[in-house]
Amino acid sequence: QVHLVESGGGLVQPGGSLRLSCAASGFTFSRYFMSWYRQAPGKERDLVAAITSAGGTTNYADSVKGRFTISRDNAKNTVYLQMNSLKPEDAAVYYCSTLYSSVRYWGQGTQVTVSS
Repeated sequence: QVHLVESGGGLVQPGGSLRLSCAASGFTFSRYFMSWYRQAPGKERDLVAAITSAGGTTNYADSVKGRFTISRDNAKNTVYLQMNSLKPEDAAVYYCSTLYSSVRYWGQGTQVTVSS
């Protein structure tokens, strides 16, 4: 019954910003770490950012550090990814994810395109 639904992707110019959202249901959201991954065409799915259950600790891939911010609102069962100073190499399908009962769950993904 775990469901993760991403939204907020789209087309932006280099240097622009997007905020992705992931709405979660089917589990006690506030008890679980959440993460964002991305996958570009022909490449592996890589971890972008992660956040602890209460939001006190975050981790980022080196490639996005200083530009992206992961956050969560446990009252809304939602995790966010604020993406600033976007680069063409950030273009990918972005997925939110959680590890629940030893199973990795994924949303359907949201497309981010960075192009002038």
